[in-house]
Amino acid sequence: MGLDMYLNKKVYIGANYKFNNITGSIDLKRNNIPIDIVFNKVVEIVERVAYWRKANAIHNWFVKNIQIGVDDCREYFVSYEDLMQLLSLCRQILKTKKAKERLLKAEKLLPTCCGFFFGSEKYDKWYFDDLKYTARILSRLEPNGEYYYDSSW
Repeated sequence: MGLDMYLNKKVYIGANYKFNNITGSIDLKRNNIPIDIVFNKVVEIVERVAYWRKANAIHNWFVKNIQIGVDDCREYFVSYEDLMQLLSLCRQILKTKKAKERLLKAEKLLPTCCGFFFGSEKYDKWYFDDLKYTARILSRLEPNGEYYYDSSW
């Protein structure tokens, strides 16, 4: 129980339309048992890009900047540019060397928030580890595809 957060990348392929000229195959197995996927019926591919657990400062940023202040556990489109803005904020905080300045910058740029089992509101090792993870993931993103954020608690 608690705050779980997800960033997914969706890529439209439209294999269900012949005029898209999509070729390929999907060969998946679970416990060595084939999973039947009809390739020419595949519309999009969804890839889990990131998963956070109780990273309430990151969640707070998504709620304020993407969800227009509504924290309702629904899926929201996030532009690549928005994700690069979040990356920039993480980097600004992480590159600050002096502890007091780093804390002030963290409180200003990516403040924590409270919620139902949202985790600690402290600016501690876990907070900065969440920022490092976020920066690492976001720095690897590509501008192709569409990104979506959702959470549950």
